[in-house]
Amino acid sequence: MTISVTHLPASMAGPQRDSQRELALGDDGEARMDSLGMGVLSDGTPFLTQRGLAVLCGVENAHIGTISAQWQDDIPKPRVSTIRDILANHGHVLEEPHIQLQIRGHKAYGYREEFCLAVLEYYAFEAGQFVQNEALQNFRLLAGQGFKAFVYQAVGFDPQRDVDDKWRPFHDRVSLVYQSVPEGFFSIFREISDMVVTLGECGVNMSSKIIPDLSVGRAWSDYWKKNNLAAKLGERAEYTHYYPEYFPQAAANPQMPWCYPDAALAEFRRWFRHEYIRGGRFRNYVAGQVHRRQIAAEEANSALEAYDMPALPTPSKSA
Repeated sequence: MTISVTHLPASMAGPQRDSQRELALGDDGEARMDSLGMGVLSDGTPFLTQRGLAVLCGVENAHIGTISAQWQDDIPKPRVSTIRDILANHGHVLEEPHIQLQIRGHKAYGYREEFCLAVLEYYAFEAGQFVQNEALQNFRLLAGQGFKAFVYQAVGFDPQRDVDDKWRPFHDRVSLVYQSVPEGFFSIFREISDMVVTLGECGVNMSSKIIPDLSVGRAWSDYWKKNNLAAKLGERAEYTHYYPEYFPQAAANPQMPWCYPDAALAEFRRWFRHEYIRGGRFRNYVAGQVHRRQIAAEEANSALEAYDMPALPTPSKSA
């Protein structure tokens, strides 16, 4: 499986620990090499590799790898605890600090904006005798320019460039729901973007008939109500959601899907990974798309393989 990367830095292998969110990244011929390990996923998400984040903070690669390795320790180390506190102060709770990438056959960690900025802030101000001058300088730089703009400019990425037709429905939906979810809540559409990209690179691209966030949203809503999670985590809310005008669903715009309190984010991610993906709902969704002739069996099996799931049974041929 290959995920389209607009720009990809030099190959840098990172520590291996959890392959459940592994994404494969391919060089599309537009890769730029620079002093920082930077890249942009095909959905426009900027990231730094382990080496890139280490250079930004002025520390050795191993320090960033150690933070990742210790992130889920039952009793967090002081450095991890401080970085978690920085994230919390900015309204973020991260179950995992990274996504796992595969760059030219080598595994690497990709770190997103929230984590990169928290680690940078730690080494700029909170690391005691290990505070780094490079981290302070880069923290000030990003405070004025912004992380996304910084990465985009460094790798020469233009978010206004033409989008491949197969990706246009996804990109257009992203642009229409940008910042539409109220503060303190998350949307299913945004949370499953990794799955949407993975499906797309296997040939199962989002369209007016392939809308995986509806499948996930209905299943999660049932789980939410069945377990009375509102009493534990807070009430959900509705938000305004528009489909692109070329979707038949646009006739009913604006849609009003549910969004969920940030306090439920960790539980959603656990449920999505263990119950929706591994529990069989994802496989049923893909099989249903094959049955309705929306995707080919080959594409379906490619998507299942990406999640280490068995292929769909081959229809028996009559004699």
